[in-house]
Amino acid sequence: MTSLADLRVIDAATLFAGPSAAMMLGDFGADVIKIEHPRRGDPSRGHGAAVDGVGLWWKTLARNKRTAAVDLSHPDGQGILRRLAERSDVLIENFRPGTLERWNLAPEDLLELNPRLIVARMTGFGQSGPMAKQPGFGTLAEAMSGFAAMTGQPDGPPTLPPLALADGIAGLAMSYAIMVALRAREQSGRGQVIDLAIIEPILGILGPQMTAYKALGVVPRRTGNRSSSNAPRNTYRTRDGRWLAISTSAQPVAERVVALVGRPDLVEQPWFASGAGRVRHVDELDEAVASWIAERDADEVIARFEEAQAAIAPIYDVSDIAEDPQYAALETFVEVPDEELGKVTLQNVLFRLSDTPGEIRWPGRRLGRDTDEVLAELDYAGEAIAALREEGVIA
Repeated sequence: MTSLADLRVIDAATLFAGPSAAMMLGDFGADVIKIEHPRRGDPSRGHGAAVDGVGLWWKTLARNKRTAAVDLSHPDGQGILRRLAERSDVLIENFRPGTLERWNLAPEDLLELNPRLIVARMTGFGQSGPMAKQPGFGTLAEAMSGFAAMTGQPDGPPTLPPLALADGIAGLAMSYAIMVALRAREQSGRGQVIDLAIIEPILGILGPQMTAYKALGVVPRRTGNRSSSNAPRNTYRTRDGRWLAISTSAQPVAERVVALVGRPDLVEQPWFASGAGRVRHVDELDEAVASWIAERDADEVIARFEEAQAAIAPIYDVSDIAEDPQYAALETFVEVPDEELGKVTLQNVLFRLSDTPGEIRWPGRRLGRDTDEVLAELDYAGEAIAALREEGVIA
């Protein structure tokens, strides 16, 4: 049994944020139908590493989705989407504001066809405001949220993440928004429209920066690997050249760390009693921790920290992750059969449910793999499907 097996979701979004939300719903059993342009496909097919021209990012992002190639700019393609909307629970889209309306697929029209439909609209800047119709990507959200301004070394430039961070956060937020809207539908019997701007969810993980700014005029500054809230917190190099990270967010942990590295006297200092006080003395704390770690090999440091019940972790790259026993115990990665590549290794679903666990049923499929099947379910006859393909409306 899967939690969302009774839901049908139309994924008409592209690249990462919207498709990520659809992926998460599919992981727990939703019937996700991915709509792609019949000739171009989703741009994420061409992102990142590939094997024999088959994109590996796509294998993850489009997992558990049926793929139907439909040209939504064509009137017949719009007719297909309307039929799908009549029989679906959720539509996820990220076209620029006004695009659905131009295609005669406005949310109010779709809700008239299916009053229980959830129309989940995800754009860079939302459906209103002076920037609404501008193209928006996660990079712009990372820039405008304050994330880049507070990331990097103090004397270095603002730093963007090397991954689709804002898109991933927005995808998580949208999957949550959809579940909230579905819960509301249980009570009201009505669907609704979700308006999610990618520039907003990332703000939530940055802490109360606006609250502090309005109250105190505080503008966060770049602190490198240090924290502005507690210390010591940094990355430290061992004698054998490995890098370790420690965190002392909890006061007792901070006390154990300084005792371990031979500076229990610091605990007696009045400033040590709070994270803010320790931040003011971060140079002294970092020197004590860094010098102790630099005199020892990584395995010894980790063992000593674990004995002291202090928080520490090695800095991993993906080769380390592949060998880590904790990830293995959690079954964080699974090997899945694939029609094109034979098999692929994918990250498993994000969490474990005791009664209705999710699963990866298949990786991302080739373009148009399920078009005929989906249209047949919408009562298109074989001749009609062939005619649509001949016109280039579907693939």
